[in-house]
Amino acid sequence: MKRILIGIAAACVLAAGFAIAQTAAAPQAGAKGKRVGVMVQRRMLKALNLTDTQKQQAKTILQSARQTAQPLAQQLKQDRAALTAAIEADDSAKIQQVSTEMGSLRGNVLGVRSQAMAKVYALLTPDQKTKAEEFRQKAQQVLGKGIGE
Repeated sequence: MKRILIGIAAACVLAAGFAIAQTAAAPQAGAKGKRVGVMVQRRMLKALNLTDTQKQQAKTILQSARQTAQPLAQQLKQDRAALTAAIEADDSAKIQQVSTEMGSLRGNVLGVRSQAMAKVYALLTPDQKTKAEEFRQKAQQVLGKGIGE
Protein backbone atom coordinates (compact mmCIF):
# COMPACT_ATOMS: atom_id res chain seq x y z
CA MET A 1 0.00 0.00 0.00
CA LYS A 2 2.84 2.37 0.91
CA ARG A 3 4.51 1.71 -2.45
CA ILE A 4 1.26 2.47 -4.28
CA LEU A 5 0.82 5.74 -2.39
CA ILE A 6 4.40 6.70 -3.16
CA GLY A 7 3.84 5.83 -6.80
CA ILE A 8 0.70 7.90 -6.99
CA ALA A 9 2.42 10.75 -5.23
CA ALA A 10 5.15 10.52 -7.86
CA ALA A 11 2.51 10.73 -10.56
CA CYS A 12 1.21 13.87 -8.91
CA VAL A 13 4.71 15.24 -9.13
CA LEU A 14 4.57 14.72 -12.85
CA ALA A 15 1.28 16.54 -12.94
CA ALA A 16 2.16 19.45 -10.73
CA GLY A 17 5.64 19.09 -9.33
CA PHE A 18 7.49 20.36 -12.36
CA ALA A 19 6.82 23.86 -11.13
CA ILE A 20 8.65 23.02 -7.93
CA ALA A 21 11.39 21.28 -9.88
CA GLN A 22 12.58 24.64 -11.09
CA THR A 23 13.97 25.12 -7.59
CA ALA A 24 15.62 21.71 -7.73
CA ALA A 25 18.86 20.95 -5.99
CA ALA A 26 20.48 19.46 -9.05
CA PRO A 27 21.53 21.50 -12.06
CA GLN A 28 18.70 22.08 -14.50
CA ALA A 29 18.12 19.53 -17.23
CA GLY A 30 18.63 20.48 -20.84
CA ALA A 31 15.91 21.93 -23.01
CA LYS A 32 14.89 18.46 -24.22
CA GLY A 33 14.34 17.26 -20.66
CA LYS A 34 12.18 20.30 -19.90
CA ARG A 35 10.05 19.71 -22.99
CA VAL A 36 9.47 16.09 -21.98
CA GLY A 37 8.50 17.21 -18.50
CA VAL A 38 6.02 19.76 -19.84
CA MET A 39 4.49 17.18 -22.17
CA VAL A 40 4.13 14.65 -19.35
CA GLN A 41 2.60 17.31 -17.12
CA ARG A 42 0.04 18.32 -19.74
CA ARG A 43 -0.94 14.73 -20.45
CA MET A 44 -1.32 14.00 -16.76
CA LEU A 45 -3.48 17.06 -16.17
CA LYS A 46 -5.67 16.16 -19.12
CA ALA A 47 -5.96 12.53 -18.00
CA LEU A 48 -6.96 13.53 -14.45
CA ASN A 49 -9.51 16.11 -15.64
CA LEU A 50 -9.12 18.25 -12.53
CA THR A 51 -11.96 20.56 -11.59
CA ASP A 52 -11.32 24.29 -11.47
CA THR A 53 -11.41 24.10 -7.68
CA GLN A 54 -8.83 21.30 -7.64
CA LYS A 55 -6.59 23.24 -10.04
CA GLN A 56 -6.74 26.33 -7.82
CA GLN A 57 -6.08 24.34 -4.66
CA ALA A 58 -3.15 22.53 -6.27
CA LYS A 59 -1.75 25.82 -7.52
CA THR A 60 -1.93 27.27 -4.00
CA ILE A 61 -0.26 24.19 -2.50
CA LEU A 62 2.53 24.24 -5.07
CA GLN A 63 3.13 27.97 -4.73
CA SER A 64 3.49 27.52 -0.99
CA ALA A 65 5.91 24.63 -1.48
CA ARG A 66 7.89 26.67 -4.00
CA GLN A 67 8.20 29.52 -1.50
CA THR A 68 9.32 27.10 1.20
CA ALA A 69 11.88 25.48 -1.09
CA GLN A 70 13.28 28.74 -2.48
CA PRO A 71 15.73 29.48 0.39
CA LEU A 72 16.91 25.86 0.24
CA ALA A 73 17.50 26.18 -3.51
CA GLN A 74 19.45 29.39 -2.98
CA GLN A 75 21.65 27.72 -0.37
CA LEU A 76 22.21 24.77 -2.71
CA LYS A 77 23.28 27.16 -5.46
CA GLN A 78 25.83 28.72 -3.11
CA ASP A 79 26.98 25.28 -2.00
CA ARG A 80 27.49 24.16 -5.61
CA ALA A 81 29.81 27.13 -6.11
CA ALA A 82 31.61 26.32 -2.86
CA LEU A 83 31.94 22.68 -3.91
CA THR A 84 33.39 23.67 -7.26
CA ALA A 85 35.93 25.89 -5.49
CA ALA A 86 36.82 23.08 -3.07
CA ILE A 87 37.29 20.64 -5.95
CA GLU A 88 39.52 23.08 -7.81
CA ALA A 89 41.53 23.66 -4.61
CA ASP A 90 41.72 19.90 -3.96
CA ASP A 91 40.41 20.55 -0.43
CA SER A 92 39.15 17.12 0.65
CA ALA A 93 37.80 18.29 4.01
CA LYS A 94 35.80 21.12 2.42
CA ILE A 95 34.52 18.80 -0.30
CA GLN A 96 33.21 16.42 2.37
CA GLN A 97 31.70 19.23 4.44
CA VAL A 98 29.90 20.88 1.53
CA SER A 99 28.78 17.55 0.10
CA THR A 100 27.24 16.57 3.42
CA GLU A 101 25.46 19.91 3.69
CA MET A 102 24.15 19.59 0.13
CA GLY A 103 22.83 16.12 0.85
CA SER A 104 20.91 17.42 3.85
CA LEU A 105 19.51 20.34 1.86
CA ARG A 106 18.45 18.05 -0.98
CA GLY A 107 16.68 15.86 1.55
CA ASN A 108 14.85 18.91 2.87
CA VAL A 109 13.79 19.90 -0.67
CA LEU A 110 12.54 16.36 -1.24
CA GLY A 111 10.56 16.58 2.01
CA VAL A 112 8.93 19.85 0.91
CA ARG A 113 8.06 18.36 -2.48
CA SER A 114 6.72 15.16 -0.97
CA GLN A 115 4.51 17.03 1.48
CA ALA A 116 3.11 19.11 -1.38
CA MET A 117 2.51 15.98 -3.45
CA ALA A 118 0.64 14.37 -0.57
CA LYS A 119 -1.60 17.44 -0.25
CA VAL A 120 -2.29 17.48 -3.99
CA TYR A 121 -2.98 13.74 -3.95
CA ALA A 122 -5.48 14.24 -1.15
CA LEU A 123 -7.46 16.55 -3.46
CA LEU A 124 -8.05 13.80 -6.01
CA THR A 125 -11.23 11.77 -6.25
CA PRO A 126 -10.96 7.97 -6.12
CA ASP A 127 -11.38 7.85 -9.93
CA GLN A 128 -8.61 10.43 -10.39
CA LYS A 129 -6.36 8.46 -8.05
CA THR A 130 -6.92 5.36 -10.19
CA LYS A 131 -6.13 7.34 -13.33
CA ALA A 132 -3.00 8.76 -11.67
CA GLU A 133 -1.80 5.24 -10.85
CA GLU A 134 -2.44 4.08 -14.41
CA PHE A 135 -0.61 7.10 -15.78
CA ARG A 136 2.31 6.50 -13.40
CA GLN A 137 2.59 2.91 -14.59
CA LYS A 138 2.54 3.97 -18.24
CA ALA A 139 5.10 6.71 -17.60
CA GLN A 140 7.27 4.22 -15.77
CA GLN A 141 7.20 1.88 -18.77
CA VAL A 142 8.03 4.67 -21.21
CA LEU A 143 10.51 6.65 -19.13
CA GLY A 144 12.02 3.75 -17.24
CA LYS A 145 12.23 2.70 -13.63
CA GLY A 146 12.50 5.22 -10.85
CA ILE A 147 9.06 6.83 -11.00
CA GLY A 148 7.43 6.07 -7.70
CA GLU A 149 10.15 3.76 -6.49
